[in-house]
Amino acid sequence: MKLLGMLMYMWVCSICLFLSTLVIARPDTTVSTIFRFSPVFLTGKQAIFSAQMEAESPGIPEVRIVHHQDLNKKILIALVVASSLLGILLLFLLCFWIYRLKSWKNSNGKSKQNFDAGKGLALTPIVERFNSLMVAGKKDSVAVIEYHLLEAATNNFGESNVLVEGGRGRVYKAHFNEKFLAAVKRIEGGQDAQKEFENEMNWLVTFRHQNIISLVGCCIHGETKFLVYEMMQNGSLENQLHGPTHGSDLTWHQRLKIAVDVARGLEYLHEHCNPPIVHRDLKSSNILLDSSFNAKLSDFGLAVTAGTQNKNVKLSGTLGYVAPEYLLDGKLTDKSDVYAFGVVLLELLMGRRPVEKMSPSQCQSIVTWAMPQLTDRLKLPNIVDPVIRDTMDLKQLYQVAAVAVLCVQPEPSYRPLITDVLHSLIPLVPIELGGTLRVA
Repeated sequence: MKLLGMLMYMWVCSICLFLSTLVIARPDTTVSTIFRFSPVFLTGKQAIFSAQMEAESPGIPEVRIVHHQDLNKKILIALVVASSLLGILLLFLLCFWIYRLKSWKNSNGKSKQNFDAGKGLALTPIVERFNSLMVAGKKDSVAVIEYHLLEAATNNFGESNVLVEGGRGRVYKAHFNEKFLAAVKRIEGGQDAQKEFENEMNWLVTFRHQNIISLVGCCIHGETKFLVYEMMQNGSLENQLHGPTHGSDLTWHQRLKIAVDVARGLEYLHEHCNPPIVHRDLKSSNILLDSSFNAKLSDFGLAVTAGTQNKNVKLSGTLGYVAPEYLLDGKLTDKSDVYAFGVVLLELLMGRRPVEKMSPSQCQSIVTWAMPQLTDRLKLPNIVDPVIRDTMDLKQLYQVAAVAVLCVQPEPSYRPLITDVLHSLIPLVPIELGGTLRVA
């Protein structure tokens, strides 16, 4: 609009300039005309004197009379041409502005049409973005989702949509439409929360693995940050084992498959990332299960590269899962994740929490309580989760218990690599669940 106003101003100034030129030129024409016809008004003597002067002065140049009508025509033509050009330019700019205005309205209209009728939510851009990233396997890229879309998808972050209460905030179920659901983690807090948000987003945009949660997008609204993940319909392993169902939905073979999935995710971090990654907060609440009970690692806010100097790593983790050397000396390696995996394996095996209260002032860890019985084949069946106690093969039970014992060794050097753990567990899983053929 400013450009149109400026051009209008230039157009008017040009017209005024040409008109003023035309007005100034007209007095010359009048003078020339009077000079030409002035002899008509001379007296007789003056006429004779003038004739004599003309006869006696043949060398005086003849005064030529200029007809300014031709000049006025040229000025008028120039004025018309200039005005026409400016008019065409203005018309073109006006049409362009109208086109842009219509395009903007149409784009808004399409966005509104894509809104879910019940929730007012633009689904298509988010789904297409997520699908394109997954199909192409594209790294270092994440969709930025507008806040009002998350607000609509979570019913204004209503209590009925809360999936879990986390350490840094809540996780909400987001209904983008009937076919596309997601989990939205709302992160609030100070510098630590900001750092964890950035850390997790930076890691997840680089990971592409079937046993690591996929990031759909992110959002920043004021001081609040949001991470949007793929939906995991069966929630966390913690909720399955220690929630209302108390593990009744998890068979022995499903538990073995979950353990293998977790080991695969850790192997990817330890062996296939460059540099290797230490999760640093592996626990049952950070192991999520999809509709088929496939397990995926989540919550990478505390993840660091292996070999990070101790002075740069703040002591963090969850009581019961933290390796002794990290808790006492701040020593952090991939073996710290192996220890946490051993605790998760004991949870799957016994159905007990990693730390249980013995009295108001005393707690006992699952490792301390179970270790003496894990190595005793007579006592071992008695500490197994009652839900699966009568459905398992004792030989498999002994093998799983042996792996767990090695993983929770106090000395890191005695613990196996996660790759060795994976190779020990895979043969125990049925082929239809992702296991391998057993070699006799």
